[in-house]
Amino acid sequence: MKKIFRLLLLLLLGAAAWLAWNALSPVAMPDGGYKLLVGPNRTMKQIAHALEKDGAIRSSQLMVALSRLSGADRKVKAGLYRLEGRQSMLDVLDRLVQGHPDEASLTSIEGWTFRQLRQAMDRNPDIKHDSQKMSDAALMEKLDLAGINPEGLFFPSTYLFTPGSSDIDLFRQAFTTMAQQLEAAWSARRTDLPYRTPYELLIMASLIEKETSSEADRPMVAGVFVNRLKRGMRLQTDPSVIYGMGKGYQGSIGKADLRRDTPYNTYTRAGLTPTPISMPGKAALYAAAQPAETDALYFVARGDGSSQFSSTLDEHNQAVRKYILKKGQQ
Repeated sequence: MKKIFRLLLLLLLGAAAWLAWNALSPVAMPDGGYKLLVGPNRTMKQIAHALEKDGAIRSSQLMVALSRLSGADRKVKAGLYRLEGRQSMLDVLDRLVQGHPDEASLTSIEGWTFRQLRQAMDRNPDIKHDSQKMSDAALMEKLDLAGINPEGLFFPSTYLFTPGSSDIDLFRQAFTTMAQQLEAAWSARRTDLPYRTPYELLIMASLIEKETSSEADRPMVAGVFVNRLKRGMRLQTDPSVIYGMGKGYQGSIGKADLRRDTPYNTYTRAGLTPTPISMPGKAALYAAAQPAETDALYFVARGDGSSQFSSTLDEHNQAVRKYILKKGQQ
């Protein structure tokens, strides 16, 4: 019995020594330092995996466990960190919790509206809020874009900046990035598409971005919209109706909403909406530029994030009964 006890004690002491060595023993960072980008939605598991993969810590599992035990996983500050010299796992955790990154970050999401982008800017504590009290029109004038509707003109991405930078500079950077991405998509577009200008491609991309989050479905959704435009059919896309409702949207739309005319209601009006309805990402821009070659004219959500595409109204009605009506009866 004593031998078993001594063996267990040795195992426990060995495990404790291993844990202490991994947590306290410093690791040499690469020459020039190691850069770690911590986005606002990045989990401790993702952070630890990246650190272990790059040799900045010895055990990602131990780091996750320590962060949960200490509560550090809920206190990590977003930003770009430069780790230099020799750092232990506890040193790294402490740095992430204390914050003070070399660079701060702002993340905007594909499908956001301009209003949501402004809200994210206003909430970011590392930004100098020079535009906070400006109207949209005044902000656009400040950006030398007077008289232009801002919707859809700012590229969604993670932007790194020096803490204390002006939000005006970040808006300008996001606008420039979107202009570059749109120019690239326009240059790569198919020549048979019904867009007269890059702005119309941007509008289409914004509709695609709001219609589906499935990367595989985006080109097909674009193909359906292009086919309908070419045939003179109305797009009949719900996100455009929701956008046109503005603050009147309360989480659902009914038949009355589909019949209520607004400049953005693609059930009552033909063609594209007058402006984008969201900030499209790169995938949506290229889906608009290179839509799938399909004869589909309709689609309906399956309920799992994907869509069922149909070439005829009869096929579409069958899909609606299968995926919408039956689901509502369950």
